[in-house]
Amino acid sequence: MASGRKRRRIGAALIIGTVVVIGAGAAAAYAWSTIPPEGSDPRAGAAVIERPLTPVQQLLADADDPLACAVSFFGDGAPAEPMLQRQDALYAALPIPAQDGRVFAGWYTTEADAAAYTVAARVNGADPVVCVDQQTELFAGWTTPEANAAAEVQVPILMYHQFTANPDGESGWLRGNYAYIGDFDAQMTHIATTGFYLPTWDELSAFIDGRLSLPSRSVIITDDDADQTWFDLAVPVIERNRLLSTSFMITAYRQDPPPSIYVLRRSHTHDMHQAGENGKGRMTNWTADEIAADLNVSGDVLGVREVIAYPFGHYNDTAKQGVAQAGFEMARTIEPGYVEIGTDKLALPVVRIDYGMGLDSLIKRIG
Repeated sequence: MASGRKRRRIGAALIIGTVVVIGAGAAAAYAWSTIPPEGSDPRAGAAVIERPLTPVQQLLADADDPLACAVSFFGDGAPAEPMLQRQDALYAALPIPAQDGRVFAGWYTTEADAAAYTVAARVNGADPVVCVDQQTELFAGWTTPEANAAAEVQVPILMYHQFTANPDGESGWLRGNYAYIGDFDAQMTHIATTGFYLPTWDELSAFIDGRLSLPSRSVIITDDDADQTWFDLAVPVIERNRLLSTSFMITAYRQDPPPSIYVLRRSHTHDMHQAGENGKGRMTNWTADEIAADLNVSGDVLGVREVIAYPFGHYNDTAKQGVAQAGFEMARTIEPGYVEIGTDKLALPVVRIDYGMGLDSLIKRIG
């Protein structure tokens, strides 16, 4: 790679001037480079050589956006074409390559880090896009299925609900749902400063399939219900610590835009967070078609179909059918446990956080 970059610098030094010409509806853009003929006096004039733009230059020219960033990928299985990202956002939809007999180990900022699986240098959708001159490079890491299985990684999905600024907690039957914000702050600071990796949902899916390896210290942060206390108390902590999190939103009740680039909105159904005829949630009372119709409304509102959280944690085989029918790949329960290779994607377990569970309690559960 170093020699390739050196050759590019030498080539660039030969170019005296470049003008980019892009015609309306043109199939390609070209760089017009003036290069003195061999053996001639550079001051006497120069030949004009027509050169097509590189894929990176073409991508940026088409974007015509100062915040655009062209990401180039390197290594086995890496996409040949660059990918457009924005410098005011987190990385979005980074590819997860597949190769027979190998397990993808993520994208890294240098080739050496990819070979060493350096967690601090691993890049995913939890990271802000950082570019130099609107360009950056990412390098593929790979491991073996045997090494991936031997690592025995278990991924905790943390489940929070409401939050309180009262150290003594709230009264009433939902008291346990209210995490003290001081505890939450300490827990998030611990995650942010002790080397945890925050997988995206597509990474978790690939991990379950055995197609992607995750670091042993991986964690997913989620909130149920999108209560106002989440917005007022918890999101500022998430923003300050720059931690990717997911808010499961009941879209019949609220449809607020994301309060931070670090907060993903995902479905807690549209209007199934209510009791059904048998006293359990509507999701275990309705038909698969009715469930899918509700989730389709929610998916349209949120603009994404990826993962849902079952209301009250209630689900059955019909609920799973409805979730899949609506185009969602995963569903999160309230059953305790950790996500492993082979976990049922429509019955993801959680690590529930209740009032009174401070930093020590979190460390016992996730390290």
